[in-house]
Amino acid sequence: MPRIALNRETLRADITAGIASAFVTIPDGLASAILAGVNPMQGLYALMVGTPIAAFALSSQFMYVGNTGAMAVATGDALAGVTGVNPLLALGTLTLMVGLIQFLLGILRLGGMTKFVSNAVMVGFMTGIALLIILGQLKAFTGYDSPYSRNVLSGLDTLLNFRLWDIPTFFVGALTIALIIGLGKTRLKDFNMILAIFLGSAVAALLNFASVETIGDIADIPRGFPMLTLPDLSLISRLLPAAFALAIIGLVQAVGVSKTVPNADGNFPDASRDFAGQGLANIASGFVQGLPIGGTMSETSVSMSAGAKTRFANIFSGFVIITAVLLLGDLVERIAMPTIAALLIFAGYEAIKVGDILDVRDTGRWPRAIMVLTFMATLVWPLQYAVLAGVVLSLIQYLVQSASDVRLVALEPQADGYVVEKAAPQKLAPYSVTLLRVYGAVFYVAAAKLEDILPQTQEADRTAVILNLRGIEQVGSTFIKVLERYASKLRARNSKLILTGVHPHVRQQLEITETTEIIAGNDIFLADERLMYATWQAWTAAQAWVEEGKEVTAVS
Repeated sequence: MPRIALNRETLRADITAGIASAFVTIPDGLASAILAGVNPMQGLYALMVGTPIAAFALSSQFMYVGNTGAMAVATGDALAGVTGVNPLLALGTLTLMVGLIQFLLGILRLGGMTKFVSNAVMVGFMTGIALLIILGQLKAFTGYDSPYSRNVLSGLDTLLNFRLWDIPTFFVGALTIALIIGLGKTRLKDFNMILAIFLGSAVAALLNFASVETIGDIADIPRGFPMLTLPDLSLISRLLPAAFALAIIGLVQAVGVSKTVPNADGNFPDASRDFAGQGLANIASGFVQGLPIGGTMSETSVSMSAGAKTRFANIFSGFVIITAVLLLGDLVERIAMPTIAALLIFAGYEAIKVGDILDVRDTGRWPRAIMVLTFMATLVWPLQYAVLAGVVLSLIQYLVQSASDVRLVALEPQADGYVVEKAAPQKLAPYSVTLLRVYGAVFYVAAAKLEDILPQTQEADRTAVILNLRGIEQVGSTFIKVLERYASKLRARNSKLILTGVHPHVRQQLEITETTEIIAGNDIFLADERLMYATWQAWTAAQAWVEEGKEVTAVS
């Protein structure tokens, strides 16, 4: 647990930052719950308990843990597949499971597992989520009720039937977007969203727009602090895939924040501790039937731009949200639905990062294909499967590129003491020493490719092949079998394979697998802290062995 100490010198700045981030986060909490298809208060409940707990527990001092559009959409998608139970009970169980998964990954120090979700996957996924958010809010924004249930189809249907839009509803939504943009260019930019929602709702009330829905029309808003509720353990098997996907989505988003925002001392946070901290926040949120929450860059940026100096800024933010909900809860019912829809549409538009899309596009065919396929999967599949598909595509890309990246070069010592890299020979010459260096991975498919590009042995005779393995600290059974087969081929031609730059752990693997019965122990030279020292030892020994063979041949 990080050391918590209140500093009077930073107290005022942290309180100011906490107030600013709270009033940005409150409309996000309401909007996220609507995205998830649950009572708007469930988003605020998550912030009331989860945000301050995360601020206490995280390694990151500044990362704000709150509602995110991606997690809200994924939550709604997961709950839609669970029928016959109380949706809030299912929500609490799902959030608790997300927290337990994140906490377990954190205490097991598995922060590095997010590396398996490539940037191309996240760009495609987040772009798809942003589009789903925009299309999914067109009903509340326009007042047109499409007969289609899927966001993509209903959104397109709404756009095509613009003549059937409810004018007052569309007016309030458009006014809210204009206010968000306009206020965002003033000194009130930190409060532009909450002000736009309240001003848009006030206009709808003053003009007596009867056709404009309010939050009170779609949900009963409870008063006071949320009650603790136990999860429904019978739902675990049904919710587990979605919970795991949500945990990964939240953690990947949080890693993006923590890698961008260092702590006050200049060091970057520990990912595994951040995992555990978010897990504790979601466990607490689950017991009050709140939404799953995660690290969010937008609120983090607001807090820091407002002057946050320590983690207390986020702790104060949680307390401000608690106070606002308890004192102003009655106002939530009067918020006009098109204002929330406008906020979500604006947020969805802001979430489409054209620069990131172009960067992935220009990186190569594989990243481009992965981004497009993940984007399409996000639009048409349940989100947990879209994430899984993206991860699988990333792993396939990694394996293919690892195999294609393996290279074999020949090293030729020069008279002036330098070493020149040249293309590895296709065939071995008799009475010669060939020094080879492996670049790239040597696992699985890559090891098989390496075997294909090793020099052919048909013309070898009293030939020494030195294979430099410096930098390779562990090998798999596939690579070991490649070494054994190649060494056997050389022995059949009165030649031998010499290994140099061998890591002690690799030497141990060779002994355990009895490879040393094929490659003699004195032909395995361990890596030395002096660069190329072991290689020159191997080179000298190989030259002497070849010369000895020449002399024997000459005598006979």
